[in-house]
Amino acid sequence: MKRFILMLLFGSLLLASCKGRQEGTTVGLVLPTEWKDISGEYINAHGGGILSYEGKYYWFGEHRPDKGFVTEVGVNCYSSENLCDWKYEGVALSVSSEPGSEIEKGCIMERPKVVYNAKTGKFVMWFHLELKGQGYAAARAGVAISDTPTGPYRFLHSGRVNPGIYPENMTQEEREAKLDTAQYQKWWTPEWRKAVECGLFVHRDLAGGQMSRDMTLYVDDDGKAYHIYSSEENLTLQIAELTDDYQKHSGRYIRLFPGGHNEAPAIFKREGVYWMICSGCTGWAPNEARLFSAPSIWGPWKQHPTPFVGEGADRTFGGQSTYVLALPGNRLLFMGDLWKPESLMYSGYLWLPISFGEEGLPIISGPRS
Repeated sequence: MKRFILMLLFGSLLLASCKGRQEGTTVGLVLPTEWKDISGEYINAHGGGILSYEGKYYWFGEHRPDKGFVTEVGVNCYSSENLCDWKYEGVALSVSSEPGSEIEKGCIMERPKVVYNAKTGKFVMWFHLELKGQGYAAARAGVAISDTPTGPYRFLHSGRVNPGIYPENMTQEEREAKLDTAQYQKWWTPEWRKAVECGLFVHRDLAGGQMSRDMTLYVDDDGKAYHIYSSEENLTLQIAELTDDYQKHSGRYIRLFPGGHNEAPAIFKREGVYWMICSGCTGWAPNEARLFSAPSIWGPWKQHPTPFVGEGADRTFGGQSTYVLALPGNRLLFMGDLWKPESLMYSGYLWLPISFGEEGLPIISGPRS
């Protein structure tokens, strides 16, 4: 198998120890295909994110089966000191064998993210959860906690977001609008689009809570944490504040770009500006990534051209965003998945440095072999 040089160079940060250690994979400058851990097994941590804690990196991701789409194992955890050599730490959160459990084997657990709460000393995992046998109808967010970064994590609860509460950036007129989904059976008409912008699906789901699918977490400089997720039938992004223990929603949330059809959010902050990279909604097929920015987590958010440049940028080099990792020295690493739906276990990983151009916009250049 062809050998690749594994190198991630961000100014003074050089992961030279990666050189030649893996076959068919990279960190940073080469498209990963079959990345293996230090035991020689494929890294199975898709749709995930990385927690930096006490000098180590902990990578949490979906354990995906060789065939099929449902979750048979749970959320995997790997650890590393250099972002190249990963040790398998085991299953951080296992599916349940108990019939009727919210995380029963055969459910769907996606996009796991873990943050540390300094006030409680707990590690808190959030993930997108679909109940067994219901396809993608449940659209829930699940929560689990642990006393250690590697787990095992104890499942607490799942549910939709902020039942009975309107987003704070919905106008009074939108809140009082009489919108019935039965009147809008045909999607993508001008009338339907206007209704979506006014909160058609917010009204539909108000009592039970807002849908939550592709998601990420973000902890701000002041310790406040936020759940960012695709909602309203994947038509609208929402940002919801978490309680101080990071285990529930506080009740404060906003809608972003209603009808924009954005998913796979990855958020980061640089020099006081919040940035978010998302994808469009095209199933497992790659598409052109979207870029948004705001002076506050609460907005106003505006859209920019895609940050990806070079051949294949219109398809995000074959990948889809999952996380942006902040590294020492104000350096940033974009993380994405190279989905392989015929065998999700062997989906690859796309890790690329983020730079900034003269206009202050993020730039992510294509991988080089």
